[in-house]
Amino acid sequence: MAGQLLRCGTSVGANYRAACRAKSAADFISKMSIVEEECDESIYWMELLEDSGKIKKEGVAELKREGSEILAMVVASINTARSRRSNPQSANRNPQSK
Repeated sequence: MAGQLLRCGTSVGANYRAACRAKSAADFISKMSIVEEECDESIYWMELLEDSGKIKKEGVAELKREGSEILAMVVASINTARSRRSNPQSANRNPQSK
C-alpha cells in the first residue's frame, strides 16, 4: 500500500507539470484529469493505510486534508478550462472591468 501511495502521490506532481506544458485546452484538460485521478487515488491509499492500522489517524489527517484541497483546486481548474473551451469569449474578459 505504501508503494502504491508513493507512485500515485509522485504522479500528481509529474502530471501537473506536464499539464502546465499542454499544447491545447483539450490536452490541458486531459492531463489535469490524470492529476485528478492520481490525487484521489493518493487519498484512497492514505485511507486504506489508516484503516488497516499501519499509520495513525493523527499522522495522516493533515496529508489527507491537503490532498483534498489539492483535489478541489484541480477539479476547479478542469471546470474553468472546460467552460473557457466551450465559451472562448469568457477567456478574454477582464475580471477587474466589472
